[in-house]
Amino acid sequence: MGVGAMHDCGFTKEKNWFRYRAAAIIIENDCVLFAGNSTADYFYSIGGGVFMGETAEEAVKREVYEETGVNYEVERLAVIHENFFNDDSGILKGLDCHEVCFYFLMKPRGTQELYSDSYTCGVKEEMHWIPISDLDKHKAFPSFLKEYLSKKHSGIEHIIT
Repeated sequence: MGVGAMHDCGFTKEKNWFRYRAAAIIIENDCVLFAGNSTADYFYSIGGGVFMGETAEEAVKREVYEETGVNYEVERLAVIHENFFNDDSGILKGLDCHEVCFYFLMKPRGTQELYSDSYTCGVKEEMHWIPISDLDKHKAFPSFLKEYLSKKHSGIEHIIT
């Protein structure tokens, strides 16, 4: 849990865990940015919990800066993702998880240079630029991203996994 975890729009009740999250789709040179850490066997999107009283757009800008050290601008809201999952390891072990995430497409900067010094649950996060064409070779979430990025989109997609 990050510094603002107690202010996240989320809760745990009995064996159920819910979170309202905002995340970024950051593309530079046909690569998409993911995060990873030594305790996870997968890559995950840049983003985090929306704070009480914060808009999803404010949250994604804050999270992107916290994780990358770069102030990316929002291009548009791209995807609303309803995610139902179980995590066999980590702090969510044994919980039925339900996450609603707003994915924002960020404006490219023309460089993959980042200034990341990010931690999650006390563990250093590493940033990974994964070629979009190679996404299916990696365990990366959200899993819909490779297919989503293979087509042009204009409106907001609603995806349920």
